[in-house]
Amino acid sequence: MKVFVTGVCGQLGYDVVNELIACGHEAVGSDITEKYTGTEDGSAVISAPYEQLDITDSEAVKEVLTRVKPDAVVHCAAWTAVDAAEDEENRAKVYSINSDGTRNIAEVCKKLDCKMIYISTDYVFDGEGTEPWQPDCKSYAPLCVYGDSKLRGELAVSELLEKYFIVRIAWVFGKNGNNFIKTMLRVGKKFDTVRVVSDQIGTPTYTYDLAKLLADMCESERYGYYHATNEGGYISWYDFTKEIYRQAGYETNVVPVTTEEYGLSKAKRPHNSRLDKGKLKENGFALLPAWQDALARYLKEIEY
Repeated sequence: MKVFVTGVCGQLGYDVVNELIACGHEAVGSDITEKYTGTEDGSAVISAPYEQLDITDSEAVKEVLTRVKPDAVVHCAAWTAVDAAEDEENRAKVYSINSDGTRNIAEVCKKLDCKMIYISTDYVFDGEGTEPWQPDCKSYAPLCVYGDSKLRGELAVSELLEKYFIVRIAWVFGKNGNNFIKTMLRVGKKFDTVRVVSDQIGTPTYTYDLAKLLADMCESERYGYYHATNEGGYISWYDFTKEIYRQAGYETNVVPVTTEEYGLSKAKRPHNSRLDKGKLKENGFALLPAWQDALARYLKEIEY
């Protein structure tokens, strides 16, 4: 099977390409840069052909995908700087990438009759209540520009295609890029005490584990909406930080604060990011390992 992967210079795309190759598939990676760029130390490499592609250029998307002729496209590329998305000067670009760019890919997938996996987010919901969000819930009410742009991407995929997977994830961490864990390790090394939000609840997603699921989906025809984060129970960012420091051997003091008390974010975050993953099991997909185990494996992989 030939699979085209967007956003390979990021955390998830990098792991997806490498997992596909490990599974014996033919993978083609793409991103907006002229050449593949990995981590600064050069450790994040991909052993796959690379195509430069600006997904906001509909003609370029058509040319590249038509030439590559993939059996499936895993669309990981996105604008993910949530707070920067709120800035007026960035909004057009955010929608151009997350909404229009996704539609460009979906339109070509339709013409080629190939599968499409679109990576979305818990931010499409309003984050109210305490019940886990169901994959097929249509009570959309994004709180910020990023969430709205990703929702429009979802709608483009579901309106245009029949062979699609929309996979919502949350609290992502991986080797090839910056993330919450790396940030907490940096500040925990620098300061004796850190303040961390305790009223936003969800579960982390390790890109290495998620990539295995997405590779399985490429081979499947059990299409639809799914939620995919690591198992291990719902936690707050405060809980996550405490476990990061425990496993890393840090003695940094962690102080829980409310979102209002923290008060540094431009974009409004959902308080309830609980995602129900039962549909994965119902349709024969393996659930991701516990986040505590994922964190332990990740800390062994990175330098801190």
